[in-house]
Amino acid sequence: MRKKIAVLACLSVVWIITGIGCASGPAGQWSQEKAQKWGRKKGWLLGCNFSPSTAINQLEMWQAESFDPETIDRELGWAEEIGFNSIRVYLHDLLWKQDSKGFLKRIDTFLKIAKKHKIGVTFVMLDSCWDPFPELGKQRDPKPHLHNSGWVQSPGKEVISRPERHDELKGYIKGVIGHFRKDKRIDTWDIFNEPDNVNDSSYSKHEPENKKEMALILIKKAYAWAREAKPSQPVTAAPWRGDWSSDETLSEIDRFMFGNSDIITFHCYADLNDMKKRVETLKRFGRPMICTEYMARPTGSTFGNILPYLKEQNVGGYNWGFVAGKTQTIYPWDSWRRTYTAEPPLWFHDIFRKDGSPYIEEETNLIKKLTGKSK
Repeated sequence: MRKKIAVLACLSVVWIITGIGCASGPAGQWSQEKAQKWGRKKGWLLGCNFSPSTAINQLEMWQAESFDPETIDRELGWAEEIGFNSIRVYLHDLLWKQDSKGFLKRIDTFLKIAKKHKIGVTFVMLDSCWDPFPELGKQRDPKPHLHNSGWVQSPGKEVISRPERHDELKGYIKGVIGHFRKDKRIDTWDIFNEPDNVNDSSYSKHEPENKKEMALILIKKAYAWAREAKPSQPVTAAPWRGDWSSDETLSEIDRFMFGNSDIITFHCYADLNDMKKRVETLKRFGRPMICTEYMARPTGSTFGNILPYLKEQNVGGYNWGFVAGKTQTIYPWDSWRRTYTAEPPLWFHDIFRKDGSPYIEEETNLIKKLTGKSK
């Protein structure tokens, strides 16, 4: 009996620390049953990572001077036409610091436009990708032919590298999530995009040496703040690389994200074989799944290869990009290392040109077919 009690105590400690492999995990995390019920109600979520073509980054998208509801309305109309029913959209902590009330009003305006087009929204709260020096105000013009030449991290280097400053984000996380905690127009809260990304190909020399360690500290706090806001929507964050084949092979930060999320999200820009491996190994968590970033044509991650499988498996998906614009994500990641002087022979991301015409009509026809929008 003593041995049995000791084993149970040990298992309880593992459950408290990781939440891995359990039907119900850390405090505040949804049970598998609640998550599956949410998944059945939502159905197959399909859409894109959306930023209007007139915005180079999150700040230009949301600041009062450059917020562009007319373009957002037009472009989400195209999303509705092909059957997208959800989109993933990035916010930024500096917007809360600048004008929290105005920021919340613009988010509400955005949600009204999305609802008009029958589209739900997944909001991304924090992001470790690209420029670590975000600044409010007028954003710089795009650097010609350069992928995401103006996208900015949230928070910037000066905050994430100093744990004593992490609590500055508490009001933002709790304020936004708390304000919209019961809003049915919101599908999910994505707490931190690729938190341990050190931007090897672009800004690595500017990144703090201890960024991965600091990101782990911050994401744990951010999850706690999100839970304190008591959202009715699920909380999640997506691992984006590494070996997920077993609990033992997970990195510490991936173990935290998988073990504390209400639904399982992940990124995969690889071909169909790798996507299948990712999905199959993540089924062990027993929760709804969404691939929150995919589709990079030259890597074999195409709509034709990936989408039929995602629908077959009832795994949601957000491809990167929608309308070719100021983010310039038609250019590949390697545009940071090699020079492009014209449109690439094959677009990396994005679906539509600025006039609303599809880049590859066969792709939009496939999306319409899979979403039931074909005439």
